[in-house]
Amino acid sequence: MKVYISMSYDLVALLLVIISLWCIETKAQATMQQLRVQQYLKRLNKSTIKSIKSPDGDIIDCVHIYHQPAFDHPLLENHTIQMRPSILPSGLYDENEVASKMEGSSIPQHWHQNGRCPEDTIPIRRTKKDELLSVSSIERHGKKRHGTIPNATSADAEEFAVVYATGEYYGAKAIINVWNPTVARPHDFSASALWVMAGPFDQFNAVEAGWHVHPGLYGDNKTRLFTSWTIDGYTSTGCYNLLCSGFIQVNNDIALGSDISPISSYGGRQYEITLLISKDPKTGNWWLQFGNLSPLGYWPSSLFHDLSDSASLIEWGGQVANRQVGGGQYPSTMMGSGHVPEQGFGKASYFKNIQIVDQFNDLRAPPQGTKTITTNPSCYHVRYANNYIYYGGPGSNPSCP
Repeated sequence: MKVYISMSYDLVALLLVIISLWCIETKAQATMQQLRVQQYLKRLNKSTIKSIKSPDGDIIDCVHIYHQPAFDHPLLENHTIQMRPSILPSGLYDENEVASKMEGSSIPQHWHQNGRCPEDTIPIRRTKKDELLSVSSIERHGKKRHGTIPNATSADAEEFAVVYATGEYYGAKAIINVWNPTVARPHDFSASALWVMAGPFDQFNAVEAGWHVHPGLYGDNKTRLFTSWTIDGYTSTGCYNLLCSGFIQVNNDIALGSDISPISSYGGRQYEITLLISKDPKTGNWWLQFGNLSPLGYWPSSLFHDLSDSASLIEWGGQVANRQVGGGQYPSTMMGSGHVPEQGFGKASYFKNIQIVDQFNDLRAPPQGTKTITTNPSCYHVRYANNYIYYGGPGSNPSCP
C-alpha cells in the first residue's frame, strides 16, 4: 500500500511538472507570436503624415509617396517614380463608355467623407492587429495560394468561371458591375477580376485587379477594391494590394483594400467600376487605371521576367475559394451576384466592353475564338456573347450538392 501511494505521488508530481512546462512553452509561443505580429505591423504600417477614420471603421493612413511599401523591395531601392503613363492606349474613350458613365454612377470610397490625403502622399488602408489573429501564418498574410490561376485543372479549393484570350497582348480593359456576394466561411472568398499573365503554369507571372469579398484578409464581408501580383505562381512572391513591396501607387485619392459602395441590387440599379491594365511602351511598367481611368499605380517591369515583354493570356471573370465540407458538400459561397448568367442584366454579374491592348498600343475587342473556362459548371458558370460576360452562381444548391 505504501509503495502504491508513493508511486501515485511521483506520478502526480511528474504530471505537474509536465503541465508547468507545457504552460511555460505555450506562453513563450504566444509571446513570440505577439512579437512577430508587432514587428510585422511595424514593417507594414508606415509612418504617416495624416490619418483618416472612415465611417465604415477603416483607418486610412496618408503616407509619403516615397515611403510606401514598394520601396522595401531590393529591386526598387533607387527607383524613380513614374507619375503617369507616358502613352495611353488609343481608343480609350468610346461611345459605349460615355453612355455607361451617363447611365451609371461613380463609386466613391467611404473615407472621403472625413478627409483626403494631401499631395505627395498615398492612402494606405491600415492593417489592424485583430485582422491577424486568425491567420495561420504571418508569412502568408496577404498572399494567394500557390497555383491560383484560372484553368481547367484548377485545385478543388478554387473555382473559376472566366473568359480567356491567348496571344500576344499588352493589356486589357473591362467595365464590371459590383456586388456583395455571401461568403460562407472565414477563409473562403469571392472575387471578380481581370488577369494579365505570362509564363508556365506552375511559375506564371501575373497582375490582377478587381473587387472581392475576403473575410480572412479584412475581417469582414465588405466588397473591396483589390490588386494582386506574382512572378512565381504565388509560391513565394507577390501579395494583395500594398501588403508587400512591389506595386507602386501614385494616386492619392483611391485606397486599395477599401470598400466599394454603393453596390448593385437585384433587379435594380447597377453600379460599375472600370479597370484598365496596360503596359507602358516606353518604360515597360504595367499600369493600373481605375474608375474614370485616372492612373492608380504600376507594377515596375523590373519585377518580372515572363511579363517583362508582353502577356500571353488575358482572363475576365469570377473566382471563389470554396473548400468542400465533410461529405463532399459545397458551402454556399456565391460568385458574382450569386445568380446564374441566364438571368441576364440587372440580376447576374457581368463584364462589358471587354478589350485587349495590341502591339500597336490600341484597344480592340478580343479576338475571335476567345473561349471560356468553367471548373464546376453545376455550381458556377459563364456565358459570353456580344462583348458581354455573364458569370456566377450561388454555390451550394440542388444541382451543386
